[in-house]
Amino acid sequence: MMDNIFPKIHREGYKFLAISLILSFVFWLISNFLAFIMILITIWVYYFFRDPERVSINDDKFLISPADGLITEIKEVQGPQELNLENKNFTRVSIFMNVFNCHVNRIPTSGKIEEIFYKPGKFLNASLDKASEENERNYYKIIDKNNKEIVIVQIAGLVARRIVCEVSKDQELKQGDRIGMIRFGSRVDLFFNNKKILAKVGQNVVAGESLLAVE
Repeated sequence: MMDNIFPKIHREGYKFLAISLILSFVFWLISNFLAFIMILITIWVYYFFRDPERVSINDDKFLISPADGLITEIKEVQGPQELNLENKNFTRVSIFMNVFNCHVNRIPTSGKIEEIFYKPGKFLNASLDKASEENERNYYKIIDKNNKEIVIVQIAGLVARRIVCEVSKDQELKQGDRIGMIRFGSRVDLFFNNKKILAKVGQNVVAGESLLAVE
């Protein structure tokens, strides 16, 4: 019960929480109103960096959502050229995370991290389609249990200034395991093929739990 009310926070959040607490105390010495505003900001910082436990379906026939947020697009595209997949067709599901969503990202199916590729870039609004090609982003190429390629792309947004990767090449992961996070509003794209779509545009999804596709 208490874990639902006060979930643990991601380690990236500790320094931000400490700064906001210190500022709250300093502002309290100056103005009760400013202190109140800082307390609200402190609560938001804690809420933003929350890292709750999630219960996955543990069935690799399904792909679960890699991110909390809103599905803004489901589209047939070519694979990312950064991973030399531009000659293969994929379904891309784009999930936009606003500043109130949990920003911890998870792997959609059990598998091995075959490649990780970081590409610096701009910080456009992550909800824009061109953010997939122009913004700072981090690619994860995953080989699942059926030797199929799954790609996750973390895309920094207008406010985001750091993509945090918590896994390494050749690491074996189980469905729902954490792979990292993006600090502040951002987006995650998921590429896959040969699966039936279960989700739809406009749907709010939960990382590690919501079902996006099935074999």
